[in-house]
Amino acid sequence: MSTSLPVADSRSVRRYARDLARRHPRMLYGALALHIAAAVAGLAAPRLLGELVGAVEAGTTTAHVDRVIMLLAGFLLLQTVLTRYARYVSQTLGEEVLAELREDFVENTLALPVGVVESAGSGDLLTRTSRDVDQLGWSVRWALPEWTIALVTAVLTFAAAVSVGWWVALPCLLGVPPLVIGLRWYLARAKDGYLRESATYSQINARLTETVEGARTIEALGLGGERVTAIDDDIKDSYDAERYTLHLRTVFFPSMEISYLLPTVATLLFGGWLYTRGDASLAEVTAATLYVQMLIDPVDRLVAILDELQMGAASLARLLGVAQVPDDREATGAQPLDEKLSADDVRFSYVEGRDVLHGVSLDVGVGERIAMVGPSGAGKSTLGRLLAGIHPPRAGSVTVGGVGLTELPLSDLRGHVALVTQEHHVFVGTIRENLALAAPPGAGDDSIWQALAAVDADEWVRALPDGLDEVVGSGGRVLTAAQAQQVALARLVLADPHTLVLDEATSLIDPRAARHLERSLAAVLSGRTVIAIAHRLFSAHDADRVAVVEDGKIAEFGSHDELVEARGSYAALWDSWHGKS
Repeated sequence: MSTSLPVADSRSVRRYARDLARRHPRMLYGALALHIAAAVAGLAAPRLLGELVGAVEAGTTTAHVDRVIMLLAGFLLLQTVLTRYARYVSQTLGEEVLAELREDFVENTLALPVGVVESAGSGDLLTRTSRDVDQLGWSVRWALPEWTIALVTAVLTFAAAVSVGWWVALPCLLGVPPLVIGLRWYLARAKDGYLRESATYSQINARLTETVEGARTIEALGLGGERVTAIDDDIKDSYDAERYTLHLRTVFFPSMEISYLLPTVATLLFGGWLYTRGDASLAEVTAATLYVQMLIDPVDRLVAILDELQMGAASLARLLGVAQVPDDREATGAQPLDEKLSADDVRFSYVEGRDVLHGVSLDVGVGERIAMVGPSGAGKSTLGRLLAGIHPPRAGSVTVGGVGLTELPLSDLRGHVALVTQEHHVFVGTIRENLALAAPPGAGDDSIWQALAAVDADEWVRALPDGLDEVVGSGGRVLTAAQAQQVALARLVLADPHTLVLDEATSLIDPRAARHLERSLAAVLSGRTVIAIAHRLFSAHDADRVAVVEDGKIAEFGSHDELVEARGSYAALWDSWHGKS
């Protein structure tokens, strides 16, 4: 059962925005100053045109008209230059802010507890990494600078209009009620609507990812029709969510159009009435009308871009929500006394009220090799993940050297215990770069070749055209599943942890090669503690002791010979493995 990652509230979003602004005061105030200067330069035109109309009414000369036109051209040129630099500084600031947002998001994502990532599923995190980052990038690069320009222009234009005469404020006030009512109605619904819209994209991605990853199982079980129906339902939910936000816009924007038109019409009518009474000149009425007309564009952009900002704010809230996932470990500073791994009365559940481990206790001696076997779904992998410190137990304790695994920082924990599963990843880069991720600082090619030899991978790597410099991963050479698994195991050799938890770590290699590889690993890992989870019982035969896990409990525990002689569950598995009835 997947659960969504949290979403930050509005207060957290505003606090983060203020923190970003405080990091870049020079560029922020510089851009604001340039936008104000550009807006002021643009305000000269209505006043000059108004005075020109008044001058023409009173009688003027061609030279005077030429001077006014030259002034208009000069202010227009000045506005163009100032606007160019204002946009340049704003977009540069936007790129820097976006880079910091991306870095913070990546840092928070990498710090997520593995258990949380697994329970949330890949769809939610994938949507935040792709769609939400892209939407926020659009908002920061374009919407936020443009909204700032529109806000500055609107405020200064209104101030200029009122400077013509106090009476201009009255027509402008007519547009306020529909504007305020429309904004309040829209803002009360927009954020939830856009969050719901983003959540439906997460669900679609999660469903598609599950379907692609489990394609063979779905085909084998004949579940294709059910998956298509489920995806159709997800798309319908997304359609309904988008239709709702579209409904908000179709109601909101027409109400805004009314708030734009009323002030212009009222200014003409009211100004004309004042002119007939002799309380306002033709120049003042002309300038006031032009200023009010000029207000339409910035106010319209404020409202239109507000929609983009709402989507950007929703995306930012989802990105910041990743940082609000509580940590599943709390470092106490205590240091393990030795490398002894112990589990005491451990209980664990993925879903509240449904334990999958029931009071498991296990003491692993330093340097001992333990094999865990049992039927599928018995809890072997879950126990292995607890022994590796991936999940904290719901009850009981898992310790190394007397210190709880979740009390150690991850960097320290991985020096004590490491987990290798049948799941693996090949990063985009060279073979050397893929292995150097786990190598200690200063490790050279000799260490890398030794690690590859330990997992029987040196032969095929040397056969590659570029050897260690061969580019693999997406866009490079495609490694087979077995080769990718060998790379993962070679990383483990380089990481050099004391205790290893191998969860079907050789499952993708054919049995004969896997047995040879495990024996090679055994030579390399001599003196280390190894806990091997496997269905292939030769691993159990070679182990010091075998733990048989059934129904979330350790049903049997002892050496291979002891358990065969006991004629219990393990003996039945061993006989079945060898084809005995």
